[in-house]
Amino acid sequence: MSTTRPLEGKTVIDLTTALSGPYATLLLAGLGARVIKVENPVRGGDSSRNNSPYVTREGLSVTRTSEEDMSVSMMLRGRNKQSMTLNMKHPESHQVFLDLVANADIVVENYSAGVTKRLGIDYEAVRHLNPALVYTSISGFGAQGTVGTGKAMDTIIQALSGVMMTAGKPDDGPVRFGLPIGDLVAPLFAVIGTLGAVVQAERTGEGQHVDVSMLGALTSLVACEPFDAFEQIGLPLRTGDYVPRLAPFGTFATKDGWFALCAPTDEFARGVMTALGTPELAEDERFARRDGRVANADALHAMIAQWAQHLSTEQATSRLEAAGVPAAPVRSTADAVRDPLVQERGEVVQLRHPAFGTQEELYGSGMPIRLSAAETTLTEPAPALGAHTDTVLRELLGYSEERVRELRRAGAL
Repeated sequence: MSTTRPLEGKTVIDLTTALSGPYATLLLAGLGARVIKVENPVRGGDSSRNNSPYVTREGLSVTRTSEEDMSVSMMLRGRNKQSMTLNMKHPESHQVFLDLVANADIVVENYSAGVTKRLGIDYEAVRHLNPALVYTSISGFGAQGTVGTGKAMDTIIQALSGVMMTAGKPDDGPVRFGLPIGDLVAPLFAVIGTLGAVVQAERTGEGQHVDVSMLGALTSLVACEPFDAFEQIGLPLRTGDYVPRLAPFGTFATKDGWFALCAPTDEFARGVMTALGTPELAEDERFARRDGRVANADALHAMIAQWAQHLSTEQATSRLEAAGVPAAPVRSTADAVRDPLVQERGEVVQLRHPAFGTQEELYGSGMPIRLSAAETTLTEPAPALGAHTDTVLRELLGYSEERVRELRRAGAL
């Protein structure tokens, strides 16, 4: 494998904060880009720096105990990035930002719609400095904005997208996904759009504005399932532990846990009957074909539930797997991130504090993208706030020591 990374030589100016934007730039960093994280010194940098818990010299703490302490959120989202401080509201910072743009390939921001225009740092204001610039915006509702504040949090996006009404049982209230999927789906689309725009810029010499909305990204995934069609033909949208239209399909309780079972095909269904010790049911007209299983899903799922409750999770999954049926235990998050396979592949890694080192029992996302001829890794710990300010200003922009001192004295950095 080559040590060259796919985006080596590309420079990203990262104006993002919280989760949706920083996750996008984390992926770009893992692909090899130089990511310069521009943080507001007045507000203490990225808001994630103030997310409890913190890693301290003594271990995890609910509160910060020293200047060296760092939030777990920042330890995860800040890896492989350089941090510089810049007060974007200070008049002398504007030229610094323009110089950064002139020396960059990509800008990523996740301000609310309209904020970059008010600050004079939107795509239209800077595109003349760098015709090949790819300028990516991640916002709640898109660059055009929306009625109201236009501000969006993950739970707001989950509510508006309809995804809260896809889980649970028909009469349940809305179910908020524990994973912040709105915040995590949008950056995936943003990275796809950014890379597409970079390829086009390399071919044509022309950059462009990449505009991704959290609401649109998540709602587009909701629309991947034909929920409208289900309603029109009378199929329930919310089915709880089971999915009747794919029966047998769902999660089942054992005497010591839960397992998931997915057997929508005739072959897999026959395997379920074998595992249950009732192979003759595979020839029963109620269960031999998919339409019959769907029509009799309640009875079929009840049989599996009755069988499972007398077994351990390991016994149930072993019998199903021996019969060729896709089945797996429902893991806790702690067990999932400690899976040797995902750790060996670098999809989950141990987090490292820049001063205190590796935290033995603290894991974070790695790079879930493996390439056969290039590295995609996150090896550098998150930096302290402003740790690379002088390096960026002097080495990338060519500022003199006196210029840097003047900017500091003025409060621009």
